[in-house]
Amino acid sequence: MHSTHHHSHSDKSVSQRLLEAEQLCESRGKRLTPIRQQVLRLMLEESRSLKAYELLDAMLAIHPKSKPPTVYRALEFLEEEGLIHRLDAVNAWTACIDVNSHHHDLLVVCTQCGKVVEISAPEISNQLKKLIANTGFSLTSNETEIRATCAQCKAKEQSEDPH
Repeated sequence: MHSTHHHSHSDKSVSQRLLEAEQLCESRGKRLTPIRQQVLRLMLEESRSLKAYELLDAMLAIHPKSKPPTVYRALEFLEEEGLIHRLDAVNAWTACIDVNSHHHDLLVVCTQCGKVVEISAPEISNQLKKLIANTGFSLTSNETEIRATCAQCKAKEQSEDPH
């Protein structure tokens, strides 16, 4: 039996997760600046991934002088510190649900609404790494995105299908 752990957005409050992020940055000698913290807060408050322009629009409502480079620099820092995940499947970012717990090697991404579930499945990831190594390639990331459709989008799709 494979051991897998998955995390959803409802496990902890936004303020708890921001505090954990701040403590993690401090322990690494890094600073979670007010702008970085605000970008992370916006992501933690959503139960889906966000595109850069969505984050910029939200930041402009709070900080009217926000510019795209400000948001991108914050995203870069948050990603480097493991506080968010970059999702190529939907060209967006999502907050890491549990920065102090399991390593999340599989990210299941709804390509319709952007919802994300993090899964820790080292056995599957190790198998995947070996399969890829057999082709002469090596993984460039410790995370694998899996494109999928969440239950809500699937139900909506089926209710809209006339057949």
